[in-house]
Amino acid sequence: MTHEIRLIRKIAASRDAVFDAWTDAASLAQWMTPIAGGSTRAQVDARVGGRFHIAMSGNGKDYPHDGEYLRIERPRLLEFTWISRGTNQQRSIVTVELRALGAELTELTLTHRLLPNQATAEAHDAGWSRGLDGLVEHFALAR
Repeated sequence: MTHEIRLIRKIAASRDAVFDAWTDAASLAQWMTPIAGGSTRAQVDARVGGRFHIAMSGNGKDYPHDGEYLRIERPRLLEFTWISRGTNQQRSIVTVELRALGAELTELTLTHRLLPNQATAEAHDAGWSRGLDGLVEHFALAR
């Protein structure tokens, strides 16, 4: 049995800007910092079949995350694999859907599926929540 989480955020930015925040390594490293006081480094090859590597650091440890882009439909959808210690090195899938609510307001829905158990689902729910809150703040500070 696998587990799934779904999170929704409203972001004060256009779909294009939010999409770019997911596909630009420097931007991704700025907002995806779910470890309090931590930092993130990212390498991104945002094309179908392209790979990414995200290294989150905090508490004196590195937490590497790797994946491959499965679907890219600019500016409405990104889907990629997600493999890390947090998934017990098992392949899970993240889907990010972006829906325009106005010229400068986007609804983001993140679904993370194929998580191996309830504990990893809960941990990823907390981590993605902090990361998405960082994305919301990233655009709020830009205003």
